[in-house]
Amino acid sequence: MTTSSVTLRLLDRADKEILKLPRTVKGAFFDFQHRFRANPHATGLKLQQLKGDNRLWAARVNDEYRALLLRLAGDDWLIVSVKHRKDVYNRLSYGVNQVTGGIEYVDLEVVEDSVLGRVPGTGAPTGPTPGQRPSAPLPEPLFGAWSDRQLAELGVAEPLLPVIRTLTSEDQLLGLVEYAPQLTGEVLIALFDGATYDAVLDQVTRPVAAAEPVDPDDLAAAAGRPATVVTTTDEDLRSALESGDFGRWKSFLHPTQAKLVERRYNGPARVGGGPGTGKTVVALHRVRHLVRQLSPGYDKPILLTTFNKNLAADLRSRLLELGGESLLGRVEVSHVDQLALRVVREAEPGNGKQAIDDGQAVREWRALLDELGEDSWDPEFLHEEWTQVILGQAVGSRTDYFRARRAGRGRSIGRGERAEIWQLAERFTQRLDRLGRQTWDQVAERAARLEMGREQRIQNIARQREEAGGLDNIHLQDGSGGWLRHRYRHIVVDEAQDLRPAHWKMLRAMTPRTPDDLFLVGDTHQRIYKNQVTLGSLGINIRGRSAKLTLSYRTTRQILRSALGVLGETAYDDLDGGTETLAGYRSVLNGELPTGHALPDWESERDAVADLITGWDEDPDAAIPHEQIAVCVPTNEMVTQIAYTLKVRGVEAVEIRSDGPNGSAGVHIGTMFRFKGLEYQRMIIAGVSDGLVPREDVNRMRDLQPTRYRHEMQRARSLLFVAATRARDSVDVFWHGRPSPFLDSSWVESGHGAG
Repeated sequence: MTTSSVTLRLLDRADKEILKLPRTVKGAFFDFQHRFRANPHATGLKLQQLKGDNRLWAARVNDEYRALLLRLAGDDWLIVSVKHRKDVYNRLSYGVNQVTGGIEYVDLEVVEDSVLGRVPGTGAPTGPTPGQRPSAPLPEPLFGAWSDRQLAELGVAEPLLPVIRTLTSEDQLLGLVEYAPQLTGEVLIALFDGATYDAVLDQVTRPVAAAEPVDPDDLAAAAGRPATVVTTTDEDLRSALESGDFGRWKSFLHPTQAKLVERRYNGPARVGGGPGTGKTVVALHRVRHLVRQLSPGYDKPILLTTFNKNLAADLRSRLLELGGESLLGRVEVSHVDQLALRVVREAEPGNGKQAIDDGQAVREWRALLDELGEDSWDPEFLHEEWTQVILGQAVGSRTDYFRARRAGRGRSIGRGERAEIWQLAERFTQRLDRLGRQTWDQVAERAARLEMGREQRIQNIARQREEAGGLDNIHLQDGSGGWLRHRYRHIVVDEAQDLRPAHWKMLRAMTPRTPDDLFLVGDTHQRIYKNQVTLGSLGINIRGRSAKLTLSYRTTRQILRSALGVLGETAYDDLDGGTETLAGYRSVLNGELPTGHALPDWESERDAVADLITGWDEDPDAAIPHEQIAVCVPTNEMVTQIAYTLKVRGVEAVEIRSDGPNGSAGVHIGTMFRFKGLEYQRMIIAGVSDGLVPREDVNRMRDLQPTRYRHEMQRARSLLFVAATRARDSVDVFWHGRPSPFLDSSWVESGHGAG
C-alpha cells in the first residue's frame, strides 16, 4: 500500500538529538524519512504502537535505532525522538503545554539518570541515627519559593516538577535544562538569575503564550502552533544536521522571534537585544517575509543594509542561504556608505572624488594645522566637531553654527572659538576639494540632502495630483521623463547602532511613510563607532514599536557573565533618547569558564596563542576546523605580528579585512572592529593590556576632556564586549603587563602564566 498524503515532521528536540548520533545513523535517518513518507506501513519500517499508549509509535531507522513518532491524526506524524532500540521503552512523557499550546516531549528516565544521579541527597531527608553525628544541613532547593501551580502557570512542563524540586545547584539546573522543553529551561534560568515571578510571566511566558484556548488532546492543532518548532522539509533538515547549530537559524525561529518577523507595524520598528539573541536572524527572516508579500516581478523594492562592507557581504551570503536566488533577486543588499556614494554619483556624474575614512581625515586635519602653524587645537576634536555638529546638523553658515546644539560634546566653547573652528572647517573642506577627496561623512550628508529633496518633490507631486482630482502633471515629474517614486518600499537595517545621523536622514527619505517602512535591529552595547543618534529627531518614530530579545543562542552562561562584567556600570542609550539595558539577558547554554593568560611581554603572548591552537590540533577531542577559531587583537600592527608567529609555527591564518576573510582556509585574525556580526566556536583575544585596551591616549583624556574620555571608554568597553561575545564554546584572553581595567576578577583570577 502506498500512501501519498503522509505528512512527516520532526520536533526541534529530536533534531538536536540526531545531531549527536554517528554519521552512519544520520544517513540512515535521511533514508528512513523518505521511505516513511512513501509508505509508513512498509514491512521494513516495522511501524508499531508502543504498549500502553495509543498515540506513540516506533519505526525502524536501522538495525540499532528507532524513531519515536506521535500520530497526530490519520497519516500526520511527528518524530519526537530517535533512540537506540534498548531505550525505546524508557518512561516517556509527551503532551500539550497548557500555556503555549505546543507539543512537549521528555524522556524522564534520561533526566533521572543524567541529572538526578548526580544530585546528592535526592531521597527524603532523615535524622541521624543514635550515636551518629548530625550531618551537614542539606542545601536549600533552588525553586522552593515558587509553588507547583506558579511554575506551571509560567509554562514549566508539569512532568518535570518532581525533578525540579530536588535541584540545589546551578550545575544540576543546567543539567536539567539540557533535556527540558525550551520554555521550561528559559523560565527556570530566569528565576534562578533573580527575575521575579511577574517579570518572568511578562518577559518569558506571555510572548509565547497561545492566543486561543488550548485543547490538551488536540495534537494536530498543537503541532501547528509556533511553540511546536518543527522541520518539515528535507532541505531544512539537511541544513540543520550538516551545519549543526550553525545551520539552525535558517529553519528554526523562537516563537518570540517569529512574532516580530511576521507582525505588521504601523511605522518604523526596532528590535534590540544582546549578542547572540538572533537580531540578524530576525532581520533576514523579516526580509523574506516582506518579499513573500510582494506581487510577482523582477524589481528590488526592499533594501537590506548595514554599516560596513564586510557585514553586507555576510548578509548577502546568508540571505542566499535562506531563500536562494529567487529571494535575493527581489532585495538590494548594500552597505550604507556604498548606497550613499551611489546616490551622490547618480546626481553628480562628474564627482570623481576619492572617499577617505576617519583615520585619513584626521591626518588631513593634522596636516592643515601644521601648515597653518596652529597648535591650540586637537585634530581629532576638530574632526568630531565638524562631523557631529556641522555636518551632523547640516549647518550651512557661521551664524547657524553659533546657534548649533553641542550636547554631549563635553568641552564648552565660546563665540570666538566657534568663529575659529568655522574658519578652520572651511579651510579643511577647501583642502579636501583641492586634493580631490571627500570624507564618508560628507558623502552621507550630501546623499541625505539629495534624497530629502527627492522626497519633497514626490510629496509635491502627490499634493498637486490630489488638487487636480487624481490627474498627473507630467511637468512635475523628474527631468528624465520617468515617474518619480521612492527608491524602496521597505528598508531593513542590521547593526543600526553604528549608522550616522545623515544615514538615517537618507534612509528615511528613501521609503514612503507607510506601514512596515523601516525595520531596524541593533544593540547600543555593541556600538563600535562614535555615531550616537536620537531617531525621533531624524523623523524616525519607533515609540511603541520597540521590542527586545533576551535569550542568547550563541554565548554560554559562563562567557555571558564575564562579558557583561566588561561593560561595567556604564549607561547606554536606546537610539531614541532613553536608556538601554541588558536586563533579563540570559542563556540556557552551558560551557567552559573563560580563561585568562598573563604573560610577561607581547612576544610571549604570541607564542602562547600558537601553543594553545597547536594543542587543540593535537587533541582529537578538541580539534576543530581552523575557520572556527578566531584571534582578535587591538591594532593592525599586532595582526601582522601574530599572523607571522602563527605561520612560523605551521598554523595558517586568514586576515579579516573590510570585505571579509582574505582566504578560505585558516584561523581568522583581525582587529576588534573586524569581528562585529561574526561568530566562532573558539575566540582568542590577545593584547588585552592596559594602554592597549583602552589605548593610552584615551587614558590621558581623563582630566583634560572628561566627556570625551567617557565616550571613548564606553566605545573601548563595547569593542571588547563584542569580541568576547563572538564565541560559542570558549574564550581565552591574553595580556602582558597590567591587564585591561575592563577585565574583572572572573578573567584575571583564571590567569595562567607569568604576570
